[in-house]
Amino acid sequence: MSEETVAIVGGGIVGLAVGRELTRRRPGVRVLVFEKEDRLAAHQTGHNSGVVHAGIYYKPGSLKAELCTRGRKLIQDYCAEHGLPYDECGKLVVAVDRDEMGRFDALEQTARRNDVPGLLRVDGAGVTEVEPHAAGVAALHSPHTAITDYVAIAEKIAEEIENAGGRIHLSTEVTGIERRPGGIEVGCGEDRHRVDRLVVCGGLESDRLGALVGGPKAPRIVPFRGEYMAVVPAKQDLVRGMIYPVPDPRYPFLGVHFTRRVGGGLEVGPNAFLALSRRAYGRTSFAARDLGNTLAWPGFWRFAGEHWRTGITELRGVLSVRAYMKDAQRYVPEIGADDVRRAGLGLRAQALERDGSLVDDFVIHRSGGITSVRNAPSPAATSSLAIAEHVVDRIERDA
Repeated sequence: MSEETVAIVGGGIVGLAVGRELTRRRPGVRVLVFEKEDRLAAHQTGHNSGVVHAGIYYKPGSLKAELCTRGRKLIQDYCAEHGLPYDECGKLVVAVDRDEMGRFDALEQTARRNDVPGLLRVDGAGVTEVEPHAAGVAALHSPHTAITDYVAIAEKIAEEIENAGGRIHLSTEVTGIERRPGGIEVGCGEDRHRVDRLVVCGGLESDRLGALVGGPKAPRIVPFRGEYMAVVPAKQDLVRGMIYPVPDPRYPFLGVHFTRRVGGGLEVGPNAFLALSRRAYGRTSFAARDLGNTLAWPGFWRFAGEHWRTGITELRGVLSVRAYMKDAQRYVPEIGADDVRRAGLGLRAQALERDGSLVDDFVIHRSGGITSVRNAPSPAATSSLAIAEHVVDRIERDA
């Protein structure tokens, strides 16, 4: 019997996790990973907050809720097995005034339906007991929310793939995908690779790659940028773990928050504003093709027409550190604009439907030996090993 070859498009943590799961479940499978950048985890995996989510926010019964719960435990076990950093520093989701209590109560119901481990509702005194320098009238305390290093996890997973006989191809952009009799042909410039199955985990390029395999035009990726602020060393110890706002249920973004990093330090962010490039991380980065794709999608204009006021508020934060920190300071009054410096920037691949609605859940399409992960925003890193199980389960059912 000939050796089965499975190609993975995308060298972020989700694509790598799928490759690893295939080598674990299907001994003898040959895994090829194609990554267009010159390094692994170059985009969303390497530019997030490093948070291991416990499942507070996600609609009960959704793929996000199911795979985040499973994925958190898998990531924790993986870090313990390989000696990678994993710090259960805990999280507070804080209501700073009574006007937020309706959303706060609804969030608590969601978290409890998702069986968030150790979840505790606290009052204002309880807020300061957990975080002495925080302010608020109530909070949800999630003691098992953790932080880790997703780049280190991705690199270790890649090492496992190679040890199992797989190959990682960096600086290799997939430019064509065609179904052929008995297999699939993957074009990478002048090179052609014949494979038996294909899994596309393209992140910020997932809609374009989806078009290559003949998938539906919707959802379309609209990139959002998120800027971080680094708290100066003198104020870093004012936050022990993580402090989050109560999110606005109209959006999949969680709001500007305080997060400790496993490498030391404290960050504030990210905000969420339209990105003009899918690949570059400068504050003025611009790519005509990326912006053109966004402006050509009817769903973007419908979304912008409904939420332009929020966009203006976010723009103020992009332009002014003082405006950025105005809301953040409501949660930790002692950390203001003079106590932070501009730090990194991340990009979020947000799927948007033609009608302007934001796609909240993970979206995975499968057809004719090709599996496409079309939408995998946060908590995709937390859920990555569980997403991999889910994808390989589907592959095996169709085998």
